[in-house]
Amino acid sequence: MYLIVGLGNPGAKYEQTRHNLGFMVLDLLAGADAPWELKYDSQFLKLNDVILAKPQTFMNNSGKAVAQILKFYPDAELVVVHDELDIELGTIRIQKNVSAAGHNGVQSIIDEIGTQDFIRIRLGTNDPPLRGQVPGEDYVLQNFQAEEQTLVKEVLEKSIKALETIQTEGFEIAQSKFNG
Repeated sequence: MYLIVGLGNPGAKYEQTRHNLGFMVLDLLAGADAPWELKYDSQFLKLNDVILAKPQTFMNNSGKAVAQILKFYPDAELVVVHDELDIELGTIRIQKNVSAAGHNGVQSIIDEIGTQDFIRIRLGTNDPPLRGQVPGEDYVLQNFQAEEQTLVKEVLEKSIKALETIQTEGFEIAQSKFNG
């Protein structure tokens, strides 16, 4: 069983921000009519052997929700999908058992579950000309620009394919196919 957690912030104000790429991936994966329920401080959806969760605790406290879910599904393989400021927009990196690298949502998960040994799908949000104009913590809370929408769509679709590959062919194959 896989527990796929998309990181983001709850509320309409944040829906289209860079920080909500993880939520966007799960929304696309689940489909528009998915019967999400509020459970474990998350928007929660169980589909056969896959659990999707979007923590509603705000990004920096995501670990609380993840820890709650893992209490009930301790054998689930954790996959965390999140934005990454240090990677160029349109690029993904798939890694396992690595530090949070400054991402507060990921650090919250590591702190709450006591390990960094889980799969991460890091979705690049860095657009150097735009990023240079504002501090990182403000930049990630900005909506994507119109000219970035093609890259956003591509990274969302690539992420779905990467998640499917992780489930069907394994982490190592997904890592070799999609890192870049």
